[in-house]
Amino acid sequence: MLYQALHPGGPVKNLACFTTPVNFEGMTLFSQWTDKRYFDVDRIVDSLGNVPPELMYASFEMLKPAARLAGQVRLWDNMWNDDFVKGYRMFDRWAADQIPFPGECFRQTVKELMWENRLYKNELVLGGRPVKLERITVPFLHVMAEHDHIVPYASAKDLVAMVGSADKTELLLKGGHVSLVAGPNASRRLWPQLDTWLSVRSV
Repeated sequence: MLYQALHPGGPVKNLACFTTPVNFEGMTLFSQWTDKRYFDVDRIVDSLGNVPPELMYASFEMLKPAARLAGQVRLWDNMWNDDFVKGYRMFDRWAADQIPFPGECFRQTVKELMWENRLYKNELVLGGRPVKLERITVPFLHVMAEHDHIVPYASAKDLVAMVGSADKTELLLKGGHVSLVAGPNASRRLWPQLDTWLSVRSV
């Protein structure tokens, strides 16, 4: 999305975004955890360089502290179901496969997006160039999850209105942040609609 706003004449023909935050005041728990009165982002980045994956993983787990335990209970209940166990292990491995977050990107994200909400206020500058979402004019699709605890609806709902495309579509589907795009529900809800949307635009 940021790339397309900076390069409206680039090679992108259609742009589909999934659970993309634009108003960071709507990132309720993350906003509280990064409150500038208590969260010293400069000290974190200056001390650690890149943000350790353990810190990133823990922050996502804290959004739903009981989720891992509930998942382990479901695993126990389905221990004799080989397909369930295989799916659980694959998903758990994917979810835990975090890498260090680039420190300066983390600093900028916290200060300019979380604290100052510059993207929503139309004040974000990258590489000396202003990021203007109205410069996005390609066919645009934004898909959000009804029960997204990572990117709440309040933080994502204004994106379509801010984009300059004449052809723009918003989808709000059942599910959470991950189940929106992965798993059996995604294959029934999201992917057929995405296929239909692209089929008449990528010909």
